[in-house]
Amino acid sequence: MRALVKSVRQMSRVVVLIAAGLLLANLPIMSTSAFLPTGRVNVLYAGSLVNLMEQGIGPAFDKTTGNQFLGYAGGSIGLANQIRGKLRNGDVFISANPKVNNALMGDGNGAWVNWYITFAQSPLVIGYSASSRFAADFKTKPWYQVLTEPGIKIGRTDPELDPKGSLTLMLMKQAETFYKSPGLAQAVLGAADNPAQVQPEETLIGRLQLGQIDVGFFYSTETADAKIPTLSFPPAITPKAIYTATVLHDASNPVGADQFVAYLLGSDGRNLLKEGGLTLQGMQISGDASALPQSIRAIIDKAT
Repeated sequence: MRALVKSVRQMSRVVVLIAAGLLLANLPIMSTSAFLPTGRVNVLYAGSLVNLMEQGIGPAFDKTTGNQFLGYAGGSIGLANQIRGKLRNGDVFISANPKVNNALMGDGNGAWVNWYITFAQSPLVIGYSASSRFAADFKTKPWYQVLTEPGIKIGRTDPELDPKGSLTLMLMKQAETFYKSPGLAQAVLGAADNPAQVQPEETLIGRLQLGQIDVGFFYSTETADAKIPTLSFPPAITPKAIYTATVLHDASNPVGADQFVAYLLGSDGRNLLKEGGLTLQGMQISGDASALPQSIRAIIDKAT
């Protein structure tokens, strides 16, 4: 019975995608008639995209396609672990680091991902509270000195669950060499899993806005959305989030999932990504390109 249900799903997907492909061949990328309502689409996405997904992409996708966006935010590594462990179901997975997809590819990892598309970037920045007693110091002193001042409350994400947490550790180690300041990373961050600093990615902005922390390590898209004052790092040591999108194997709504990725990468979706502070890049396909749905392939072909 399970095999029969899966076969019916695959046949339905093929029929709808053929229709969408025929429409896309003759219509602009974001013509609403290229989409067919299929119901709820479960999107698991990097927590740095909360505002962009919940306030921008999600509602626009619903209005354009007649589908229902249902998003769940979290650290990309943590989400991948939940997917692999069958603890969380999803149709679409959006990561902030391409390497996270590799942990979901291949039979040994459950073959949850066959392909993924890289589509945007966002550099790591320092975001600080304008009402913090340390705010004025960021305008007159080097950022790394301010972060070592007594009493300053710093927020960052867990390097075991979120790529941004790993990039923060990497940044601070590189800063030691760049600024010729041995021990800087330890002075600023303490232990990698320092409980006084490590917070869930999806709540870190809120903690800053509520004054629970003075400063945090964020991607520029997060601070742009929330209009938080920032400091950038020298280009030589600035790490970046690199966002990817894919449709998960055994998605409960594969046609809707394909449509969501097609919308995200189409002209309307990309405009919203730019408005949300992301830097768009040339779309790159990784993995099994032959498994890419035709509706998504058509959009990438039109963009190149």
